[in-house]
Amino acid sequence: MPLANDRITAHPFLRSLYQDGYYPDHVVDRGRAVLLALCARIEADRPAGLPALHVLTHAATEEFNDLEAAFEEAGSMIETVGREAIAEDFWFVAQAYGFTDADVEELIAPREW
Repeated sequence: MPLANDRITAHPFLRSLYQDGYYPDHVVDRGRAVLLALCARIEADRPAGLPALHVLTHAATEEFNDLEAAFEEAGSMIETVGREAIAEDFWFVAQAYGFTDADVEELIAPREW
């Protein structure tokens, strides 16, 4: 099912990672897919509040935790630039779906990167 939120469909997820040769595109593609799947889950589940949103964002954060090994295998890692870009996109997703009071650190609380 295509995403309905125009802000989401127009957003260049993880753009700064794609622009930086340190991050392999094929792994960044997997991260972008995690974020788009998060958006699809938000649209399907329509979380009623921040606790319900956190269930979804924490699951997506765990998927990024799992991607760390793929980054390392490709000679990269999620370091400061990557952490910031990923966190910003989680925050953008929350904002785009109306969760304007979301705290980025809580959105990605289980992160290991």
